[in-house]
Amino acid sequence: MKLTVVGGGSTYTPELVDGFARLRDTLPVEDLVLMDPAQDRLDLVGGLARRIFTRQDHAGRITTTTDLDEAVDGADAVLLQLRVGGQAAREQDETWPLECGCVGQETTGAGGLAKALRTVPVVLDIAERVRRTNPQAWIIDFTNPVGIVTRALLQAGHKAVGLCNVAIGLQRKFAALLSVEPSGIHLDHVGLNHLTWETAVRLGGPEGEDVLPRLLGDHGDTIAADLRLPRPLLDTLGVIPSYYLRYYYAHDEVVRELRTKPSRAAEVAEMERRLLALYADPALDEKPELLAQRGGAFYSEAAVDLAAALLGGGGSPYQVVNTYNRGTLPFLPDDAVIEVQAAVGAKGASPLPVQSVDPLYAGLMADVTAYEELALQAALRGGRDRVFRALLSHPLVGQYAYAETLTDRLIAHNREHLAWA
Repeated sequence: MKLTVVGGGSTYTPELVDGFARLRDTLPVEDLVLMDPAQDRLDLVGGLARRIFTRQDHAGRITTTTDLDEAVDGADAVLLQLRVGGQAAREQDETWPLECGCVGQETTGAGGLAKALRTVPVVLDIAERVRRTNPQAWIIDFTNPVGIVTRALLQAGHKAVGLCNVAIGLQRKFAALLSVEPSGIHLDHVGLNHLTWETAVRLGGPEGEDVLPRLLGDHGDTIAADLRLPRPLLDTLGVIPSYYLRYYYAHDEVVRELRTKPSRAAEVAEMERRLLALYADPALDEKPELLAQRGGAFYSEAAVDLAAALLGGGGSPYQVVNTYNRGTLPFLPDDAVIEVQAAVGAKGASPLPVQSVDPLYAGLMADVTAYEELALQAALRGGRDRVFRALLSHPLVGQYAYAETLTDRLIAHNREHLAWA
């Protein structure tokens, strides 16, 4: 089995490699290729990756390359984890929206749109080269904004599934609070990528007992603190939103906070500098503790589980993924990409039925789905008017004066990545 990681020079990669090593019975990787245009990072990450395999007695081969066509040739699955423009572009995404009084964040709002515009054309080029080389390969997208990128891939006819670590992170937290094994927790997880709610927490599987009321009753303060939302709000909602909902439910509060501290991009850039220095140590043969602060918790477990299921070798029968709606949520178009529990196998992901969704959540989903459609059109076809329309439609922007100013700043800060600008 050959797997290729595009963006293999990421500081995330040792987390993924550790998962491949530990979970080799679930996903028997024989040939792992790390591809990245940055040779210096590849050398550091690739060296640590090989040492991790050696420490854990994994017989698989790890190779590194800057040649995309060579990397994807013969791959059974290609995992995308790239960041067009690097942390410098992320720093901008998190900064200039704040100047207009809007949330500065890399996956949603104006910053998220900027990332989508930079990323979609690059990902589609990669996917076309995968299709030319090996049309049967699965593409697993972990590149943000996952919902928009996955929709672009699916609309272009690629064999693709989107993946996010929010659901698996919540599953692990809830399992710990309930003192059960994570495999015993099934989430009724519904929404769009980075716009989701847990409407039930079931023991044992899709038909299991819903312990969400008990979870909120016994551990609501802990959950609220993790989400940085008021406990009374969770009690009123009766569901558990993802932490990304704070950008919507407490927008102005978040803007005030972001204006008074260094950007997350600056924190991550410093963390990456320290991580790469650690990776350069030839004695290091396991992922360092610092990597846990980088984000992406349980990313490797989710990626292994999904790849194993798609490649027919195992994996959990039900997984939270990003895929076409296909009538699952009747208030959204069939070609909207939603993030829900799905049955995953060699033919792809089929969403499980979802119970009726409260209008409080359905309305926001519909608004953001409309934005994602407009954002994808802007990414595919370019043009200032399309960028403006996408921003005007986003619930975190909304006002025309903000949209006008943000459009000009987005284009100015991203001109080198926009072929049409």
